[in-house]
Amino acid sequence: MEVIETIVIQSTEVEGKETVVSSVDTDKTKAEFIWTLQATWHLVNTRLEMDPAFDQPVCKKKKLWELVAEKVNAKLRESDATDVAVKAYECDLKWRNILATYRRNAERAKRLGAASVHWEFFSAMHEVLDKSREEIEAQRRAKLSGTRVAKAIASKRFTPILPTPPATAAPCAPRPPQDVLQLYMELQERKMNMWAQQKDLEERKIEAINNLAQAISSLAQKNSTTDGH
Repeated sequence: MEVIETIVIQSTEVEGKETVVSSVDTDKTKAEFIWTLQATWHLVNTRLEMDPAFDQPVCKKKKLWELVAEKVNAKLRESDATDVAVKAYECDLKWRNILATYRRNAERAKRLGAASVHWEFFSAMHEVLDKSREEIEAQRRAKLSGTRVAKAIASKRFTPILPTPPATAAPCAPRPPQDVLQLYMELQERKMNMWAQQKDLEERKIEAINNLAQAISSLAQKNSTTDGH
């Protein structure tokens, strides 16, 4: 079966510069964090455990990702998996890749069934992320059920106010209360979708800024190394 996975690869090219291989570059390469399967599982489990905190309307994502990195490093130290500590922005970028892969596989599961997905992280993520969407929908319905509109509809004492039709127009039958409730729920759902799209856009902006900052830092380090030689 086909397993869909997306990978974001960052690269920086410097034109007109001669590549210099030194012991400093070699040591830096050795010190880079490598996402092993064990490290990736630690990241997935930690991020899913903290999903309610990330879903808060007002939260400092940078602080949360720093906490995620601390927990992942602690778990890796317990198993002596690596001597290199993972950074908060590395956890953020890795999670975005994983989340993009999950969304593609979730769409595949809807079309072809869950049995068609063999991605190793799908079950753990789907159990939490799919439940989160269901909880949001349940909270929205619960919030709606406590409003005066919903109570009036439930007691059948709600009469829709419609504009007076022209004298020549045929009389319009009033909408049943159930239709008004459905329309209200659809409007609320659209608002939720717009909010999710806005949130995704802001996350993409932050990702672009992080990528740019990392590229500038990498370029500055290479220039410094070349000037030193």
